[in-house]
Amino acid sequence: MRADLVAALRCPVCADGLTLVGRTARCPRGHAYDLAKQGYLNLLPAASNGIEGDSAEMVGARTVFLGTGHYAAIRDALIIATELGPDDLVVEVGAGTGYYLAGVLGLAPQRRGIALDVSKFAARRVAKVDPRIASVVCDAWQELPLLDRSAQLMLNVFAPRNAAEMARVLAPTGRLLVVTPNQQHLAELVDVLGLVSVDEEKDRRLQESLSGEFVRIGSEAIEESMRLDRTAVEQLVLMTPSARHVNYRELLQRIAVLPEPAIVTLSVTLSIWQPRYRSS
Repeated sequence: MRADLVAALRCPVCADGLTLVGRTARCPRGHAYDLAKQGYLNLLPAASNGIEGDSAEMVGARTVFLGTGHYAAIRDALIIATELGPDDLVVEVGAGTGYYLAGVLGLAPQRRGIALDVSKFAARRVAKVDPRIASVVCDAWQELPLLDRSAQLMLNVFAPRNAAEMARVLAPTGRLLVVTPNQQHLAELVDVLGLVSVDEEKDRRLQESLSGEFVRIGSEAIEESMRLDRTAVEQLVLMTPSARHVNYRELLQRIAVLPEPAIVTLSVTLSIWQPRYRSS
């Protein structure tokens, strides 16, 4: 993990900045955090111990599914919506495998990224993705372990949103890119496979959750048909929260009766937000 990325982090105990010394991140008050042997930094506060994020199986399924390019349209839209300088810092909250963050960093060698996720399994995966990305375990619902106004861009794709903390971390001229599913998303699979459906009040709740700290300045619907073989359908289900609610053997039986390929709708909204109090 690079020292300049650790310098954008703060101690989860006292909120002082961190400095990387060898393989240990330290704050001026003496709190120290060793890098895991897999390369990530665990800054999960004591109050969040015991919280479990995505399992190793979910992370593995997401790696396989995203690696086939089925969600490339989402990553491409994020890249197009990005406005960054050559060495700006991008933070993804709920980064998972780092697929979207790595895409936004692109080929600009000086761009930097920090991937935040509560899952140690996801953090291990991200730590291997790109040396420009620091992989950090934290709780998105608590104070984020980042310095004030340290990020020029924040990404939030199918992930928890702590508006106050994201506003604190984002620079006054920065942007927040949020991706949320629409009612039509994976509609062909919801009933037949028993998946968790999208809340029809999703957009209203998004607006309510962010409007105190952010102003929406744009949005884009992303919709296309995916052609998925049965293996891809299985990986898709296993990488989502639905994996915690379905019986695996029953899932395979239901997938077996699907046509191959199955035509499945990808339908999400990318919304663009800026801090409401840009001059503060």
